[in-house]
Amino acid sequence: MPEYASAFDSLGRTPAETEQLKLRATLMRALRTHISKQGWTQTEAAEHFGVGQPRISDLMRGKVSKFSVDKLAEMIGAVGLHIEARVLVPEAA
Repeated sequence: MPEYASAFDSLGRTPAETEQLKLRATLMRALRTHISKQGWTQTEAAEHFGVGQPRISDLMRGKVSKFSVDKLAEMIGAVGLHIEARVLVPEAA
């Protein structure tokens, strides 16, 4: 059985699609953590992020396919959070 670095690697997607999924999942996790720390209801979070409550429901349920990186970055900026990016270069095998 093959060994995968993350669950996303096992989904039969291209490496680019896998990286896209991992990035969106990371941004969504940060937003969920922020909502939780603020103690916001979904309705309150929607107001702060400038989206409808159903979008927050999708976020909280981890529906990665419903969000683009651009939309997640917009939501992060709407509440004054910042994104710090890091690209890792794999070691030569």
